[in-house]
Amino acid sequence: MGAPFRPSKLSATARAAALAELTGWREVAGRDALTKTFQFADFSAAWGFMTRVALAAEKMDHHPEWSNVWNKVDITLSSHDVGGVSDRDVNLAKLCDAVARSSP
Repeated sequence: MGAPFRPSKLSATARAAALAELTGWREVAGRDALTKTFQFADFSAAWGFMTRVALAAEKMDHHPEWSNVWNKVDITLSSHDVGGVSDRDVNLAKLCDAVARSSP
């Protein structure tokens, strides 16, 4: 059996290219991370979004930093094992956006 996949930290150029493809995501000041705030109709819709993302993130073995206040979910993504943003974070950001688009 092969070694488990370990992502590598994105270069500044690769991170900028990834951000150009993501809607509403931005870099975190003073940290190698991406962040976005999602807003929903109400708490139930926000919680449903978090539940769907959590199930997918668990399968990806990659877990966001997030907080929820009523209808808002703030998400920060960074791969702690590589010390910054990796392709794994970009993939999770894309998944979050897809889940949000399909949320009520």
